[in-house]
Amino acid sequence: LEHTDEKIEMLPIPGGKFVMGSPEGEKDRNKDEGPQHEVEISPFWMAKCEIPWDVYEVWSVDMDIVRRKLANEPETERDRASSIFQISQPTKPYTDMTFGMGKRGYPAICMTQHSCRVFCKWLSAKTGRYYRLPTEAEWEYACRAGTKTTYSFGDDPEQLPEYAWFYDNSNEKYQKVGKKKSNPWGLHDMHGNVAEWVLDQHTAD
Repeated sequence: LEHTDEKIEMLPIPGGKFVMGSPEGEKDRNKDEGPQHEVEISPFWMAKCEIPWDVYEVWSVDMDIVRRKLANEPETERDRASSIFQISQPTKPYTDMTFGMGKRGYPAICMTQHSCRVFCKWLSAKTGRYYRLPTEAEWEYACRAGTKTTYSFGDDPEQLPEYAWFYDNSNEKYQKVGKKKSNPWGLHDMHGNVAEWVLDQHTAD
């Protein structure tokens, strides 16, 4: 991101077909995980990890503008193109939105889906490349990473601590991104840590 040291590492996700949802007989299955149906996904790119505060605050608190002015650097064409999205930032928080859990290297939380969508519009203008939230189908497809098991690493929940932060191992806090094993496509924290926004709403029909 221009005027900062921050970057977002993206990974290519191959296109293909998959069965979305969970089988009715799967343990601890929720009703909104079905019915299962086949979905075809076009190739796309996805961030390797959740968006950390370091990146989100470049937009939400104008870190790029502050650093540009401190360095006495001229405004670029991309700065001007993205400036329209500076006025539609989230309302300044009334408290520390990390709730004491950590900021640098930790996933950004407590924003609305609208804020995430505007962030993506700003990011597109700022970088000259198109960004958006994944659809529900794309997110599940990327999470499964070509597997057909309960988790991307298999069916054994005993392996979950190697791949995810959750109630039993997180000390009731979110954790830094990318510290657990990735799924087969190189994506981290697709199981556990924090909830992630998608572009659309899934429904159980």
